[in-house]
Amino acid sequence: MTRIGFVGAGRMGVPMIRRLIAAGHAVQALGRTPEKHAALAESGATVVSRASETGSGADAVVLCVFTDEQVRAVCLDGNLLSAMPPGSTLIVHTTAGPHTMTAVAERAADHGVDVVDAPVSGGPHDIEAGTLTVFAGGAEDVVRRVRPLLACYADPILHVGPLGAGQRVKLLNNAAFAAQLGVVAEIARLADRLGLEEATVLRALPHGSAGGRALAGAAARGSIGEFVSAVADFLTKDVAEVRAAMARLGGDLGALDPLIDACALERPAHRIDTDGRPSPSW
Repeated sequence: MTRIGFVGAGRMGVPMIRRLIAAGHAVQALGRTPEKHAALAESGATVVSRASETGSGADAVVLCVFTDEQVRAVCLDGNLLSAMPPGSTLIVHTTAGPHTMTAVAERAADHGVDVVDAPVSGGPHDIEAGTLTVFAGGAEDVVRRVRPLLACYADPILHVGPLGAGQRVKLLNNAAFAAQLGVVAEIARLADRLGLEEATVLRALPHGSAGGRALAGAAARGSIGEFVSAVADFLTKDVAEVRAAMARLGGDLGALDPLIDACALERPAHRIDTDGRPSPSW
């Protein structure tokens, strides 16, 4: 039995915790509200009140918070890494900047803790089915060590390179997805010009060679606007992060930029850079 700490028991984290417990692992999870505490306890997890407590005696800690800033708050401003035993592993499922993963890994090394960046593609239904996609970055032996844990809810688990590679692949994945949504938005506009109902076109095209996840998602919602609204929270932050990563290299997203803009995601006025921002208490 592996002892696992878990920070980020949200819509993605809770089904992960359930699958880990069902596989026979002991999970100690952060529950910051009475409601979350009760739900985690019902699932069979040991509930703690601070992120650092999840690391006590853990073989691995899974971090599944929402933003890059929260990763930095937990790992760089908080005491999680110092609470983890030497030889344990931090698994970061959050989509964050590659520069953040470098900073976290450097801090973790001071405590003898290994790090795998393991952003995911999919939703809670994929976790429940054990078919979540993981893009894993890290040393080969470390990724091999945590693969049985990830396999409790993920398949495929793709080792895409050294630390930070997982984040880079995930950011490219979501840039491509956002661009595909922009294409679908243009198709909806053209359908209107041709006198066709948007919902009818969206239902039909997934059965042809134009099919794909963006089109299928829009078809399920009945309109591209509805689907963009449903995915905007995570996609906006991820597109902003990949744009920031390219800006740090002196470039941009090239031909993808106008396509992404076509799907009407909010474009931040300033480049994202979470360094130095005030962090919540974890």
